[in-house]
Amino acid sequence: MLSHGASDSADLAISDSGTAALISVASAVDLRIPTTMQALVKARPEAGAELREVPVPSPGPGEILIRLEAVSLCGTDLHIYRWDDWAQSRMGTYLPRIFGHEMAGRVVAHGPGTGAVPLGTRVAAETHLVDWTCYQCRTGREHVCANLRILGVDADGAFAEYMTLPERNAWPSEGLAPEIAALQEPMGNAVFATFVEEITTASVAILGCGPIGLMAVAICKFAGAGRVFATDIMPHRREMAAALGADCVIDGAGDVVAEIRRETGGTGVDVVLEMSGAEAAIHQAFQMTTNGGRISLLGLPSRPVTLDLNNDIIFRGVRVYGITGRELWRTWYKTAALLREGLNVAPIITHRLPLSRYADAFDLLSQGVAGKVVLLPSEV
Repeated sequence: MLSHGASDSADLAISDSGTAALISVASAVDLRIPTTMQALVKARPEAGAELREVPVPSPGPGEILIRLEAVSLCGTDLHIYRWDDWAQSRMGTYLPRIFGHEMAGRVVAHGPGTGAVPLGTRVAAETHLVDWTCYQCRTGREHVCANLRILGVDADGAFAEYMTLPERNAWPSEGLAPEIAALQEPMGNAVFATFVEEITTASVAILGCGPIGLMAVAICKFAGAGRVFATDIMPHRREMAAALGADCVIDGAGDVVAEIRRETGGTGVDVVLEMSGAEAAIHQAFQMTTNGGRISLLGLPSRPVTLDLNNDIIFRGVRVYGITGRELWRTWYKTAALLREGLNVAPIITHRLPLSRYADAFDLLSQGVAGKVVLLPSEV
């Protein structure tokens, strides 16, 4: 393994024959890159995926080659694996595709025009592939780029032993374990949703304690929120929320609004972070928010949701934020600072499996019995 301080001058030659290519790096040991690798491929428009031996990609202009160490699963990956209506409409023309996007790995080769991130550096990936030229990108809103592409959806992703990535999308993550470095991408969703406005001393309700909701619980407590409520229909998720610091956990199948109103003396909470996308939870969010409070909407409903704009928002002065992805790069700096200062999200990771056990990983995700599931491409 190359050290962070290794020289970034290298000669890369991946040949058409032979078992490995050689990168020679000054002041470092030689590193051999195979010509082929194992990758999880969405090959056909149907449920499932295939573990295939495919060529190791070569980094093009502006790209780096990364040897992957950890890749975590998210809901988007499950949509693709199941090949549901969203996946069919979003990816139907892009198959075959290596999917997966929440990753961490070491830089092992530079393409033309790169070198800012030294060889051997552990990096995570900003998965928004933006054009940097549209109106949004030119005005500091890159996360909603007009021509946005997503790693693992519109371009080959991270369920593999190696991947290429635009160097400007790499986030150096030395000092973090690979699994934690990979979690920075989804954690950024929680950070963005939480800190879109001031959170310190505020009462906060987090609706939906999947991995991102659980991260939000930990973030709110770490940032000094006054009181943190967490709701979910699954007992084990409520238990995890309590372990991460939630002051009050509530069964999402019950009368959540009445419980929170009772706990807050009838005023409701200052902030709601809606992470589930469930229609009932979205309506609960507006009913439990105090007048003049704010709501961050991150969960994606499966169908349109009708709101009473007059009574839910306008007359009550409620501020509503739609949260998509992370801000480039403001959210990443906040996320890195939280981890550096001691925020612990490791308990959210409940399973670590080799890439070959991808079917087990997706079963765990489908059943909703896991926290964060991480695949380890280097393990067999």
